[in-house]
Amino acid sequence: MISNELKATIQGAYSRFLEAKSLKPRYGQRLMIAEVAKVLGDIACDDEGRRAGEPAVVAVEAGTGTGKTVAYSLAAIPAAKAAGKRLVIATATVALQEQIVFKDLPDLMRNSGLNFSFALAKGRGRYLCLSKLDILLQEGHAQSATAQLFEEEGFHIEVDERSQKLFNSMIEKLAGNRWDGDRDSWSEAIEDQDWARLTTDHSQCTGRHCPNFQQCVFYKAREGMGKVDVIVTNHDMVLADLALGGGAVLPDPRETMYVFDEGHHLPDKAIGHFAHYSRLRSTADWLEQTAKNLTKLLAQHPLPGDLGKYIEQVPELAREVRTQQQFMFTLCEQVADFRVGEDMEGRDRPRYRFEGGVVPEQIREVGIELKKGFARLNDLFTRLADLLKEGMDGENNIGIASHQAEEWYPLFGSLVTRAQGNWELWTAFTAEDPEDNPPMARWLTLAESGALFDIEVNASPILAAEMLRKSLWNVAHGALVTSATLTALGKFDRFRMRSGLPRDAVQCVVPSPFVHGDAGLLRVPDLGADPRDAAAHTAAIIRALPAIVEDARGALVLFSSRKQMQDVFDGLDRDWRKLVLIQGNLSKQETLNKHKARVDDGQHSVLFGLASFAEGVDLPGAYCEHVVIAKIPFAVPDDPVEAALAEWIEARGGNPFMEIAVPDASLRLIQACGRLLRTEQDRGVITLLDRRLVTQRYGKAILNALPPFRREIG
Repeated sequence: MISNELKATIQGAYSRFLEAKSLKPRYGQRLMIAEVAKVLGDIACDDEGRRAGEPAVVAVEAGTGTGKTVAYSLAAIPAAKAAGKRLVIATATVALQEQIVFKDLPDLMRNSGLNFSFALAKGRGRYLCLSKLDILLQEGHAQSATAQLFEEEGFHIEVDERSQKLFNSMIEKLAGNRWDGDRDSWSEAIEDQDWARLTTDHSQCTGRHCPNFQQCVFYKAREGMGKVDVIVTNHDMVLADLALGGGAVLPDPRETMYVFDEGHHLPDKAIGHFAHYSRLRSTADWLEQTAKNLTKLLAQHPLPGDLGKYIEQVPELAREVRTQQQFMFTLCEQVADFRVGEDMEGRDRPRYRFEGGVVPEQIREVGIELKKGFARLNDLFTRLADLLKEGMDGENNIGIASHQAEEWYPLFGSLVTRAQGNWELWTAFTAEDPEDNPPMARWLTLAESGALFDIEVNASPILAAEMLRKSLWNVAHGALVTSATLTALGKFDRFRMRSGLPRDAVQCVVPSPFVHGDAGLLRVPDLGADPRDAAAHTAAIIRALPAIVEDARGALVLFSSRKQMQDVFDGLDRDWRKLVLIQGNLSKQETLNKHKARVDDGQHSVLFGLASFAEGVDLPGAYCEHVVIAKIPFAVPDDPVEAALAEWIEARGGNPFMEIAVPDASLRLIQACGRLLRTEQDRGVITLLDRRLVTQRYGKAILNALPPFRREIG
């Protein structure tokens, strides 16, 4: 049982919070606090304070407007403190992470009487590397001959006028304390390719040997994490830490309680962490470049001892591996019948998937040779990086001065990362799949590489359940997973299968404060066209859409395919097209800002979007009075991971359509409908242009799992 003292702390904090903010208690919020407190506040421990019993995990589905952050913080912070553990709150998006750190937790501290400290933890890749910025501002002129040898690795970069302006403005703001070096706090969006030049990773960072170490924004941010009660981070960082065995960057999982907000993303994020890919042509070019660079390096510097011995071995080995890469390219080209298909974001991805994850024997044999070759390269580069570390420390005389070792270290660090990435890919690509477990998905993607085409080789797990069970649920002191969409078709089965939730995990759905029947109307009109006939369905949408959304100041129209979205847009008359902002022309944030500005000016505005607009987009009030959904959002049939999962379920006698496709579509549809009501004052209409919801048996199950809006079936 939860102790009376902890119960009193939590209840007292909730009462004070409500009183300070003149709020009434919400039933769903109260229920959530109670469920979280019950599980996390009553964990049996051994003499050393470690969890003694079964995994302590609770999964709570709580709709928009429940006040999830307040609920789990009020229950989990006192529970973690009472148990002498740290609390790690992980979100899927930067936006929510920042909202929790800058708004929700300070608000809770001010108004609840709870006393706790907290810090934000982001990966190194979100922070500026001052040394990289220095090099860029010197336009690379002051770089040594060594760095220029590694142009391919991004160490020698021509800086154009636009970038020069950006870099100068960064240095000015840093100097004037008007920026903290965090990508997310820069006032404008920074393009990925610009940011990649400004940040570094673990393998290239020289740590305390760096001349900028005292001012390093990443290490300054890390310092704040050491002693705090609550760390707010993202799913990726938790997963990266667990992949290193836990306790490498974040606290030891056995000493940690976790909260996974936006928790429905966790299984996919986990799959992404263990997925690998590499491009054949560009890797072959990189190997040739590396062989040339290191041959040149040896000609410029006669290197004594182990340093010279190891570097001498690289060119020949790199060229051997390169020959295997080229051979692999030819084999893949012969085997693959690339089929054009869209991914969930509507990008064209010609792919070829190996059925059942089984790779032809000849390709597998060459893959094993590549695995061996990259293992040897990785070993050599790692030894070189270790030697350079010793040289920087001044522990051993490695034959070059410490400042030279410091300059070379990032270059060799980048070689380690790339060789290791390739080794991991070929290991996964050629592994024998254990009989009872789901196989790896293995596929090839056609990629553009300048004027030529390249072949990308991919290997990915199809379920993360086993990984999450072993490295998270079974080791954590306790954990909560929460989201507005954890159930599909009213059950937790889908999430349980994908996330490996322990058998005894507590599951509950708490009610939303929204009165859906009063606030929203759900319409399923008869367009007289079947969505499976794409041309007829598109033509019917073009005819009906203007009248459907004419009364809404702000409307959101969601499509499952980029082609249909573009065809509908092109088919509308010219005047009507002026009202539409279509996803992809501007960045997502700019598109949303432009839409809001139009509505604020009293104009009508209609957004056309794909999957990423169906979730996480917050358009309260007039910004979104009508959501139109073109069709049931079934997964794109050629997603290789989903296709491999369906194949595996079918091979075991299951029905992939009913077990995967329908629950997944139900979940996506609920997320899309969730765009309509963002506050308790919102009112509006949802129109679903897919009659299968009422004509098919599975459609009725999907319809009945939607929030209880008033219904108007045409």
